[in-house]
Amino acid sequence: MPQHGRDDDDYTVDHRLSDADRNIHSAWDNSLEPALTVEDGDVVRFECRDAVDRQVDVETTAEDVMDVSFDPVHPLTGPVYVEDAEPGDVLEVELLDLQHKGWGYNLYFPGEMELGLLPEDFDEPGIHIWDLEGDVGTFVNGIEVPLDPFPGTIGNAPAEDGAHDTLPPRDAGGNMDVKHMTAGSTVYLPVEVDGAMFSTGDCHAAQGDGEVCVTGIEAPMFVTARFNVRKDMDIEQPELATSGPFTATGVDEPMYATTGIDSDLMEATKKATRHMITHLSEHRGLTRGEAYLLCSAAMDLKVSEVVDAPNWTVTAYIPESIFPDDDGD
Repeated sequence: MPQHGRDDDDYTVDHRLSDADRNIHSAWDNSLEPALTVEDGDVVRFECRDAVDRQVDVETTAEDVMDVSFDPVHPLTGPVYVEDAEPGDVLEVELLDLQHKGWGYNLYFPGEMELGLLPEDFDEPGIHIWDLEGDVGTFVNGIEVPLDPFPGTIGNAPAEDGAHDTLPPRDAGGNMDVKHMTAGSTVYLPVEVDGAMFSTGDCHAAQGDGEVCVTGIEAPMFVTARFNVRKDMDIEQPELATSGPFTATGVDEPMYATTGIDSDLMEATKKATRHMITHLSEHRGLTRGEAYLLCSAAMDLKVSEVVDAPNWTVTAYIPESIFPDDDGD
């Protein structure tokens, strides 16, 4: 199976957590019993289910998406109790390796569910099942998207008692969808409860910054991480050290970009994305639904300026290298 890990293999896996029901939960809750207790410095290999908990498989169609429940979402593997981790500490999570299982999907839900950036533009659902081969995912029309797997949800249990929805990210981490948390990266998470109570899941084989249709390339996956308790750090929200990749191929490359300009940042974001969907449908032979899916998997949104009042600029970039030719203009 394809591996996405550090160049050095100077670690051994101390513990393995399968995706068996006993190791899965779908809410942040500091009262859960730990699935595993580890020591500072231990390496754990997590088996993670897909974001909608096996409701989608390689045969799923757009019509089937109507029956996919989004509540609950994000089956998480864990929690892991890390010895000596106390409130006020920082849990250092070294992401050593991520391994997909050869397939994935991205989809958007019917507009009435009001999920994603542009639910008002897409009344009917859509889906693409991706064949993941090594470091490449296959889309339509010969389009190939480079893969850089990462856990979309990674975090510690919150201090506030009770069960908490996994959809919004929180101070101790969670559903952050930061695509640069790839193998070789280190994530720093505030510890709010004894043992940290770490969990992860919702893995993506690839994603554009913004995840505009509400899914990246969702994929069941293995995540291998080393835990270190940092008592010398003091952070309020997650931070990370990463080498990217910051473009689709990891190097500077030709891009096509559209802008969105508006007095509201969210509206500017929608405009930039709509303009890119129009470009892809007019110049790359995609339906608008296919373009929306591709944008979520491979388009990066950037805030270009927030200082020229009253209007702000958001720019959407898509790499030309993913297309089988360079005829787009």
